[in-house]
Amino acid sequence: MKISFIIAFWMLSILTLNAQKTGSISGNIISKTEQKPIASVSIDLGAKKLVSDSLGRFRITQLSTGSYTIRFSAIGYNTVTLFNILISSGNENNLNIEMEPSITELKSVTVVSGGRKTVKAATLETPLSVQRLTTEEIKRNPGGNFDISRVIQSLPGVGGTASTAGFRNDIIIRGGAPNENVYYLDGIEVPVINHFATQGSAGGPAGILNVSFIEDVKLSTTAFDARFDNALSSVFEFKQKKGNANRLQGNVRLSATELATTLEGPLSSSGKTTFLASARRSYLQLLFKAIDLPIRPNYWDFQYKITHQIDNKTTLSFLGVGAIDEFSFAAPKKATPEKLYILNSNPSIQQWNYTVGLSVKKLIQNGYWNISLSRNDFSNQNEKFENNLGPIKGTQTLDVNSKETENKLRFDVNKNSNGWKYSFGADVQLVHYENQTFQITKAAITDNSGNILVPAQTFNYHTSINFSKLGLFAQVGERFFENRFGISAGIRTDLNSFTSNGGNPLATLSPRISMSYVLADRWTLNGSIGSYSKIPPYTILGFQNGQQFQNKDARYMNSTHYVIGLEHLKSESTRFTLEGFYKQYSNVPVSLQNGISLSNLGGDAAILGNEPVVTNGKGRAFGFEFFAQQKLTKRFFGIVSYTFFRSEYTNADGKYTASSWDNKHLLNFTMGYQFPGNWELGLKFRYQGGVPNTPYNEMLSRTNYLTLGSGSLDYTQINTSRLKNFNASDIRIDKKWNFRKTTLDLYFDITNWYLAKNPAAPIYTFKRNADNTSFLTTDGQSIKQNGSNAIPYYLINEDATVTPTIGFIIEF
Repeated sequence: MKISFIIAFWMLSILTLNAQKTGSISGNIISKTEQKPIASVSIDLGAKKLVSDSLGRFRITQLSTGSYTIRFSAIGYNTVTLFNILISSGNENNLNIEMEPSITELKSVTVVSGGRKTVKAATLETPLSVQRLTTEEIKRNPGGNFDISRVIQSLPGVGGTASTAGFRNDIIIRGGAPNENVYYLDGIEVPVINHFATQGSAGGPAGILNVSFIEDVKLSTTAFDARFDNALSSVFEFKQKKGNANRLQGNVRLSATELATTLEGPLSSSGKTTFLASARRSYLQLLFKAIDLPIRPNYWDFQYKITHQIDNKTTLSFLGVGAIDEFSFAAPKKATPEKLYILNSNPSIQQWNYTVGLSVKKLIQNGYWNISLSRNDFSNQNEKFENNLGPIKGTQTLDVNSKETENKLRFDVNKNSNGWKYSFGADVQLVHYENQTFQITKAAITDNSGNILVPAQTFNYHTSINFSKLGLFAQVGERFFENRFGISAGIRTDLNSFTSNGGNPLATLSPRISMSYVLADRWTLNGSIGSYSKIPPYTILGFQNGQQFQNKDARYMNSTHYVIGLEHLKSESTRFTLEGFYKQYSNVPVSLQNGISLSNLGGDAAILGNEPVVTNGKGRAFGFEFFAQQKLTKRFFGIVSYTFFRSEYTNADGKYTASSWDNKHLLNFTMGYQFPGNWELGLKFRYQGGVPNTPYNEMLSRTNYLTLGSGSLDYTQINTSRLKNFNASDIRIDKKWNFRKTTLDLYFDITNWYLAKNPAAPIYTFKRNADNTSFLTTDGQSIKQNGSNAIPYYLINEDATVTPTIGFIIEF
């Protein structure tokens, strides 16, 4: 083995020395407002300069490998500066550049314009609470594991449930619930972006989207464009790359947990048709087997994009993303109370989902229109028994077979006229939801002889609904007073054919207005007020008791945002923001069974909303956040963000109580440094205040434990205690080698490298004997099903969890 390593290292060294370390870059340049190509754009890479052709295209070859700052400038447009554009010998970097028309006057032939800074993320419609991440920032994020959902938790106002729910990807924005966010991929909504997704919510343990497809990610946490429906806390806009039109290329990524491959290239000799395609296979089940965990998560995911240029004004795109997930169990080699609890407290999960769509973009005078047709499908099967592994599994306590299907048609027109920017459009959706559910929510109450005193509480129903949804929107904006003052206003309404008040357009009328004012050079004051609506999850709408739909009168949940902020652009690569926010919720679903707001749920694997509710709850979240960002220049880049907030919801008693997401404090620091020789170091630190916690109901827990596999929470004391504060740090080291036609990137990533403890809620269970083969009892007899002779016991595990990952990426 040592000889093989020495030979491999020697060959690698020789190849490195003899490599022709050059790469290439290409792209297209268009107007952001009109989407038309821009000719004769000056492109400056420092060492090389060129001009785009008549169709806005450019290509530069024989570039020395490394990181570049690229500037794009043209008469009548703001200069665009891109930082940290990597040129490698393996893949040709393909860019899609959008340039904004200059907002200053032309004087003679000289354009007086402050260049558009890529560190600036705001737009006229969304002048504040907006961030952007590039694909390189996502790839290099320490502890991110190329997972977009994890990476964005470095941004202001963004928290997660990583410290309390097993390293999940639940995204908590300014104290809102995980299901208050929406996700758009090239303008097409993708409802599921995580493996093993929580139905009715959004999170899961691993992301689906392939970062190799992504050009950048835009996150808006207020002032949403009126074209987006169902957004209460945030809108994620994922902009995908176009496939390379010049050559076939790709990459392979291998780590201890997964194998992924991506291909892209032309599908026609003219280069008018290109493709991107990828597939990924997880190996988590092998890792969990090696460390003797009793769970076996296993997944695949797939993604593609095809782009065809019909003519100079019309572009046709096809896209798709999907996943197959399987969550099963295996007997541990060495049983412990913690492992046995995991076995019987979780359901087995079989899921698959996909989103496919096509869109057409047509350039028209002073603008363009889009039309898109898409379909998304989500299938979810959950099973749970008293003893999940058997051989005698006992009573089945959960059996869910559910499916959600949406067919969507969207159309929008976007134009500019005499300085006014406006858009309008509509979307129509056909929805199918079906659910076959059997669930024991409370065990039967028995006496010590096993006689049933009170029957078990169960849900047992089959539902199937078909209905339609309609959305209408308009947005308009303009700049005044020599372009110092910008204002944008929008309005939206949503209707549906299922709920009792779904046909009333006034019930969901959602106006919003945002403003910005340039106080001085590089200083801008921004503000926004807006109302936003969201239809309840289909799990709520489709719930039946007998033959009746119990939640047919459920109303759209509403959130009204009041936000003010100050932005300072110190330079084209440095940005500071300070913002204050207040969010007010109404029509929040409240459980009739437990008397709690459903906005406190959704951060675990349990299905959200499969129960009767009343939509009379309220909520509020308020606080402030600070953000500082330095784009990569002179080898260094960094992000610092701090958020203080409070998040509260009312329960059945109508009183405000701290929500399950009320961390109070979020502090994140991410930095990176590029050393000579293609070495790079990344470091991330995160701190979260302790989240509220609900104690167990001792009596119910004793009765339910053997049947349900877990204790029962005392919801009369919801979130009355709090876990300890959470902190951790991740570190990543990258080394890249460029060969003649390939690039090798070797990376080493350690999550929680300084072994910080992980605060966790105590777990209710019964005490076991020394070899964990049975439960101890107070009378020395076999344990009774009602737990009357059991010995209650709490598992407390706050041990540090460190996750080292080594992997490589080969570009070819």
